[in-house]
Amino acid sequence: MGHTKPNLDWLQDVSVFRVNRLDAHSDHRYYSSLASATAGLPMDMRHSLNGSWQFSYAVNPASRIAAFYEMDYNCAAWEHIQVPGHIQLQGWGQAQYVNTMYPWDGLADLRPPHISQEHNPVGSYVKHFDLPAHMQGKPVYISFQGVESAFYVWLNGEFVGYSEDSFTPSEFDLTPYIRDGVNKLAVEVYQRSTGSWLEDQDFWRFSGIFRDVYLFTVPKHHVWDLHVKAELDDRYENGTLKVDLALWANPSAPVHALLELKDAAGRTCLTGKSEFQNGRLEVMAEAGRVQLWSAESPYLYSLCISIVDEHGELVEAIVQKVGFRRFEMKDKLMCLNGKRILFKGVNRHEFNCRSGRAITKQDMLWDIQTLKRSNINAVRTSHYPNQTLWYELCDKYGVYVIDEMNLETHGSWQKMGAVEPSWNIPGNDPQWQDIVLDRARSMLERDKNHPSILIWSCGNESYAGQVILNVSNYFRETDPSRLVHYEGVFHNRKYDATSDMESRMYAKPADIEAYLQSQPAKPYISCEYMHAMGNSVGGLHKYTELENKYPMYQGGFIWDYIDQALVKKDRFGREYLAYGGDFQDRPSDYSFCGNGLVYADRQVTPKMQEVKFLYQNYKLEPARTHINIVNESLFTGSGHLVLEYSLYRDGKQIGLWQTNVDVEAQNRISVPIELPPMEEVPGEYCLQASLKLKEALPWAEAGFEIAFGQKIVAIQALAGRTLPSGALKVVEGDVNIGVMGKDFSILFSKQVGSLVSIQYSGREMIAVPPAPLFWRATTDNDKGTSFGFTAGAWYAASLARKCAKVELQQTPETATVSFEYTFSIHSELRVRTAYTVYADGSVRVHTTYKGAEGLPNLPIVALSFKMASEYNQSEWYAMGPEENYIDRAYGARLGIFSSPVEQLPSRYLVPQESGNRTGVRSVKITDANGLGLMIKADPLAPVECNVSPYSAFELEQANHHWELPEVRYTVITVAGRQMGVGGDDSWGAPVHDEYLIPSHQDLEFEFYISEIAVKE
Repeated sequence: MGHTKPNLDWLQDVSVFRVNRLDAHSDHRYYSSLASATAGLPMDMRHSLNGSWQFSYAVNPASRIAAFYEMDYNCAAWEHIQVPGHIQLQGWGQAQYVNTMYPWDGLADLRPPHISQEHNPVGSYVKHFDLPAHMQGKPVYISFQGVESAFYVWLNGEFVGYSEDSFTPSEFDLTPYIRDGVNKLAVEVYQRSTGSWLEDQDFWRFSGIFRDVYLFTVPKHHVWDLHVKAELDDRYENGTLKVDLALWANPSAPVHALLELKDAAGRTCLTGKSEFQNGRLEVMAEAGRVQLWSAESPYLYSLCISIVDEHGELVEAIVQKVGFRRFEMKDKLMCLNGKRILFKGVNRHEFNCRSGRAITKQDMLWDIQTLKRSNINAVRTSHYPNQTLWYELCDKYGVYVIDEMNLETHGSWQKMGAVEPSWNIPGNDPQWQDIVLDRARSMLERDKNHPSILIWSCGNESYAGQVILNVSNYFRETDPSRLVHYEGVFHNRKYDATSDMESRMYAKPADIEAYLQSQPAKPYISCEYMHAMGNSVGGLHKYTELENKYPMYQGGFIWDYIDQALVKKDRFGREYLAYGGDFQDRPSDYSFCGNGLVYADRQVTPKMQEVKFLYQNYKLEPARTHINIVNESLFTGSGHLVLEYSLYRDGKQIGLWQTNVDVEAQNRISVPIELPPMEEVPGEYCLQASLKLKEALPWAEAGFEIAFGQKIVAIQALAGRTLPSGALKVVEGDVNIGVMGKDFSILFSKQVGSLVSIQYSGREMIAVPPAPLFWRATTDNDKGTSFGFTAGAWYAASLARKCAKVELQQTPETATVSFEYTFSIHSELRVRTAYTVYADGSVRVHTTYKGAEGLPNLPIVALSFKMASEYNQSEWYAMGPEENYIDRAYGARLGIFSSPVEQLPSRYLVPQESGNRTGVRSVKITDANGLGLMIKADPLAPVECNVSPYSAFELEQANHHWELPEVRYTVITVAGRQMGVGGDDSWGAPVHDEYLIPSHQDLEFEFYISEIAVKE
């Protein structure tokens, strides 16, 4: 652009976004020897500048040290900062989380492209480095892989350049300024710039040099840009390799490229030699029959390129991974290698709870393995290009990618959910065209060689207009091998041509069906759906059930992968995961950053149990005589898997079998099985089937379960229940009713209106008496539907009730004490709980809820009581092992699971209802010695149960886990029914009707309490 003297005006000049920045190019690796290239070693022509830099922080440009870059300025007394890393996470400024609004909303009266002069933190970085010996006498460049959001660069006091776009590389030529020996590199980073108007993503607002910085040199003949196109014929069998090479400079002497394509075993498939003409080389070669790349089978070839000078000497070696695949729109369907693709996807931010978006290779490896282990086959890079390594891992492990350019202007057109594009950018404003197109070009040129990338995305939530439509056309013209995505045209259909597919956010299943039934012109994906905030992902099955019903439904991407929560210390020095507002950041969107299937500290949440099941490619349908296996994979059979099936009686395994199965892709088979007779021994028989890896893969060990299915195949009842024998003593006092027997004493209080004591062998089991419960600690989704406002009457009804009647009934073998409760919220509402005591000390608890018209839906119908906190161990025969709810139980399996009570609540950012189990046949609550209570229900009428150190009301009042009280009790909640958790969105989408509890419906449930006297 011709600028040689830096100017602060560039920060708010739409036309200035790169000064002396080198053109974007492919991210291929190059070496001085083919052996180094083949071994995948660190690049020998790079020199990392990561590590400790000297640093000075200023709250705004006026207070910065303007001359710090000059050679005679001594910054020896400065503090130090780590690169890569965010300024705000290393002791300067403050982290701020906002979602749709711009972070300066209400603090500065601004419209684009202007920025505040008062609120624009500046980080001044200095790095002294010795020029490595192998770079002396050669051209030297510098690469900044990611700097937020704008920065100026000086070397040895000379201005080098300026750049915006936080998430793609910025590279500069240092050759004119570099010296042998010590060099002074100075970088001035501004948090706010014109680019900030284009980076209004739903994330923490940081700044600084947060990705790698390195020097690099090039040999005398260097491939600056490489474009590999691995194409397929119309039968998807034979491959054609097209290779375009561009040298950094046009050589006068002849330069040749030797090309060799090798398969995964290292065998040579084709070779060739060509000469560059005017610094460019285009080669096309037939590769014959090739192995295809897909997420199911990510087969990669290696293209070895040797650049040879006029003397026949090797000057540069490149090994580029190549995947043969074709992605196309075919008969209004998105197809990979000729097959209709289904995106079983997730949106993913780059995030680490300690370092923010400065993530490591270890973080990425953990993520990619977690995706593969959870049957997630696709990622949308929300909402910016990721580090190069991420795409290399997606190529290698097999993950489909929507690569999204760094564009989101959410706050310019949507205010508190209302579409109001009066000052939307970029819209149709041509002055924004170049800066936006630069971001698209930087992404495409860097990432174009990755087979995992199937779709380019024009950004996120920036409304619509000619500028983005032009970007879409740029993608199509430059790279016709991929499709183009953009969701924002949903709000303005005039620009519908921007997106090749219909893409929507948080459309409800019925809305998607309506679209698919309208004879649409484009296939459908949900670029965001199933808002996984807190306790969520209920009803996911309603989306996945569309997959086989409508061919033009091609899947979606759950929002999102990982909680964006940051480690912080409380006043006592204890670490916790903090969210927006915890850093005194205002404005803030508080806990809305917690939407992950994975906790911020990279532990999997219980929600993933459901995702893994509903995303599995192999469907298992066990029955008593056979197991049906449906292989919905597009390309791979089941030869790498073994079928394992088990028979359980009352949760205990009584048989285990294995067999090999061969189910081709897109086929189904029925595997006959023989189970032992079940008629002779009473119990509940459950058949579970799994497909497990025969051998280890890079992302999972041998024996890892890929898919499972289960079916209860028989319930053999006892011939007839025999009442326990023995004597009962019943004492009806003026206030209390006592029922006593051998080694037990049970007391009911007319005054309290409940069971008040169960003593087994002199040990008290009841710390706080049972009471009807209609309230659950509101989930994030409940809050989004204003459930506390609409259903708050049930909170009141749970706090207080009136015992209207106490009755005692006796038989020779039993004593039954019943309590009938009325409630202030409605005169007709009744709950009756009857406790029947048997001679062995067991108690049948039968609760009847009689509803009333005109009340809001119920959160839960339950009975809740407390035990002393030393009863802190649990063992379940129920659906598990992770928590589950009536609308999120497909991924749960019936079995016996155990857990300390303190680990039963889930670690969602805001304390809320969690830890529930459906299908509860029994749960034991014991102390360390195995003594305690068992709660048991009929397998034909199981209950739901929650065991927690905290009551619903304690959870309700806490905004953070550190606000919860010290543990005093173990809280037992047994429910006839709890409403679902929902998840279509978290700002108003109700739980689906079939998972609600209408207040007028009568409901009853029953369970037994008994003693656990010895440790089993």
